[in-house]
Amino acid sequence: MSQPGTSPARGARVEARDVTRRFGNHLALAGVSLDIKPGESFGLLGANGAGKTTLIRIVSGCLLPSTGQITVDGISPASDPTRVQSRLGLVMETSRLYPELRVMAFLRFIGGARGLRGPDLGRAIDREVGRFALESVADRPIGNLSKGFQQRVSLAQGFLHDPDLVIVDEPTGGLDPVQRNDVQEILGSLGGARTVILCTHDLREAERLTTRTAVLSQGQLVAEGGTRDILGRDDVLELFRMGAETPS
Repeated sequence: MSQPGTSPARGARVEARDVTRRFGNHLALAGVSLDIKPGESFGLLGANGAGKTTLIRIVSGCLLPSTGQITVDGISPASDPTRVQSRLGLVMETSRLYPELRVMAFLRFIGGARGLRGPDLGRAIDREVGRFALESVADRPIGNLSKGFQQRVSLAQGFLHDPDLVIVDEPTGGLDPVQRNDVQEILGSLGGARTVILCTHDLREAERLTTRTAVLSQGQLVAEGGTRDILGRDDVLELFRMGAETPS
């Protein structure tokens, strides 16, 4: 219950219970359990191949778990993916953009696909164009933009329908230092307004943008807690090497 004079945290609660995922003989996730609270900025860390992308694909309803269950505000993406996806904003590492479309046309297309119409669509586009500082490129083809601006467009589409949960996968991969700082400042300003899951292998980025963190290694959850506590450990790099041998 909220304390008097405070507003309840906004955002979705994400719960994972003993989630396992196999691809043939490969065990990509091995009994992962997590509880991500509403309004939390949560870091999901791990080396390449640790299982981060597999986990977020299960959260988003794009992949079924082999065993176990994930829920978003009590809704299973396995049994009701449409309801989960309606409250989810997904920004993947490889921007799924249409390079031939101009920024405004792309945002209108994505907003319409998410059920926004008329004045609601116009207000949503104006809000995200302002939030991600896209005014100067709004009428330019996406393919002609720098990678930094393309990443801003990708982020903007993920927030158009004002989702309760946003999953951002490697938001600054491939950006130069100035672009990286700009994107991190924008993401940092969103804390508390919704639940954010940040998937990254950049420890400094996680420390800057998240309050709590889980580390995956070879599909196993090897650490979970406050981000500063986890990343302040003397053996933090060893966490990324932990995990049993993958069973056959």
